[in-house]
Amino acid sequence: MTKNTGRSVLAALCATLSALLVLPTLSASAAGKKMTVTGDVLDSACLFTQDLHKPISNQCALECAAGGSPLVILGRDGVVYWPIDNKIPAQGQNHRLIKFAGQSVKMSGEVFERGGSRAIVIATIEETK
Repeated sequence: MTKNTGRSVLAALCATLSALLVLPTLSASAAGKKMTVTGDVLDSACLFTQDLHKPISNQCALECAAGGSPLVILGRDGVVYWPIDNKIPAQGQNHRLIKFAGQSVKMSGEVFERGGSRAIVIATIEETK
């Protein structure tokens, strides 16, 4: 084997090994779990700082959302679900939740979990009683 052939084989081997190491990480994108969640739409700041377990009022949630505070869903299971977009660049989801501020909802979508937090890409949402 000549010097150039040996380098070509080594380069091809390195490229193949690199591809084998990179491909699994590319295909292992975060996968969500399809779920249906029932809960209340609340202002995130009040939920945490006021230790809310249910909405104070529709008006309160609307005012906080108008000020830029993200709306979240406090599930019946006590879990806080952060509504997220599945597009890049992502957009806030208050525009989808604003008409449900301070109300109970049932929503379905793809739930992602990371570091103890849960987020949901909302497919459908409707008011519940």
